Amino acid sequence: MAYAREGAIVVKGNHDEAVAQRSPRYLNDAARDAIEWARGSLTQEEKDFLDALPLCVRERDLCLVHASAAIPERWEYVDSPSAALRSMQAAAAIHTFSGHVHDQLLFAQVGADTVTRFRPHHGSPVPVARHRRWLALVGSVGQPRDGNPAAGYALFDEARTSLTYFRIPYDHRGAAGKIRAAGLPESLAFRVQRGI
Repeated sequence: MAYAREGAIVVKGNHDEAVAQRSPRYLNDAARDAIEWARGSLTQEEKDFLDALPLCVRERDLCLVHASAAIPERWEYVDSPSAALRSMQAAAAIHTFSGHVHDQLLFAQVGADTVTRFRPHHGSPVPVARHRRWLALVGSVGQPRDGNPAAGYALFDEARTSLTYFRIPYDHRGAAGKIRAAGLPESLAFRVQRGI
């Protein structure tokens, strides 16, 4: 909320939306337990903030969306070149940034119906020139799913049209301990601890 007040762009994720719903059907039992915990732990102001977030933001040649820009409210995974193409076409932007799959990948549209997938090297800037469309899966700071528990994020340098992916170690064991201490399902703590 503080970053948003300072001008940061914040988009709604599926768990943010679930906090405002009564019974999200698409979540597993562990996720539903976490949502119930969040509902009881957040203030009304915090819940209202999450509820008011946009699903998708388009600014200049950028599109920011949690899942696919094709139908953001369906929470579709961008987990293949064809899903990336659908999202890029719907975004109608040169650079689209997504999360949801908790992985770090970069997709590039290299032909009318052709998309390539690239796994970036952390800390190495990748040129993402404006002559094609790009979709970046930026990673997850709290629950990566690639076996590496380090937080993942990406920085976009719009002036240089480059994107740099990062992984930063943090006390993931301590975070898993807090999940256990809150009485949440062990599977959630295990995922944070193992990065899966």
